[in-house]
Amino acid sequence: MFCPVCNHKEYSKMLTVKDFTVSSENFEIVECTSCGFRFTENPPPPDQIGRYYQSDAYISHTDSKKGIFNTIYQLIRKQAVQSKRKLVCHFSQRKTGTLLDYGCGTGAFLVEMKSAGWRVQGMEPDPGARTRAEALTASTIMEPDKLPTLESASVDVVTMWHVLEHVHELHETLSQVKRILKENGLLVVAVPNLMSHDARHYAEHWAAYDVPRHLHHFSPASITHLMKMHGLQVRELLPMWYDAFYVSLLSEKYKTGNMRLIPAVWTGLISNLKALFNKGVCSSQIYIIRK
Repeated sequence: MFCPVCNHKEYSKMLTVKDFTVSSENFEIVECTSCGFRFTENPPPPDQIGRYYQSDAYISHTDSKKGIFNTIYQLIRKQAVQSKRKLVCHFSQRKTGTLLDYGCGTGAFLVEMKSAGWRVQGMEPDPGARTRAEALTASTIMEPDKLPTLESASVDVVTMWHVLEHVHELHETLSQVKRILKENGLLVVAVPNLMSHDARHYAEHWAAYDVPRHLHHFSPASITHLMKMHGLQVRELLPMWYDAFYVSLLSEKYKTGNMRLIPAVWTGLISNLKALFNKGVCSSQIYIIRK
């Protein structure tokens, strides 16, 4: 196996992480000895990864409202999609435009943007989530392999909300994203941050490792390096404050077997406090990227 960023063939093992969501299998997270990028060793190939998403616990694909985690997720998502719309309008400096949500899940963000007057397109690999998104948006949701068929320089904004960590072909995907963006187009990427306090605190129990669904494990430095390889520039780095609490709550369950609310909230609070004074260490980060 080669590093998915620099193609170097040597790497060091960092952590053994369990798939707590579906299979209970163990996977190794490794670090490239050349560029320092961390990734999941020997993940399932694209034609086999689908079964690792088949769980009610994977709520971005199911919209499940069962249990405390799903309830919290649904409550936060209502506010989150509004915040994402405002962010896109602010950084694109547009009230309306054309937007592609790559990895749109069940379509909540697409609905928010469409309601605000944007012309939207969605791409989603999971058939179940794609069907739900089509019903919700009343439009066709494409499979990601249709990305090369989109017209060059045709999109104002591409969003990838917690998606890039799932993408098998990093370079091919980013090359196509750059191609379809207009000259002053905006790429918004949100991913978990392995440099966060909660990542360090929970180690192999950190829920945002989410192996084997998460193939790549990013830091601000690795995202910046990857984007530079494609002639893209990270212009802004923004925090996702809610993620520290949600991820910590789930991590407590993985670590102890119990929903320990107080320790989770405390860990999430410390993580966010550190991020207030040290940009780039929030549990999840949003990257504002331009051509």
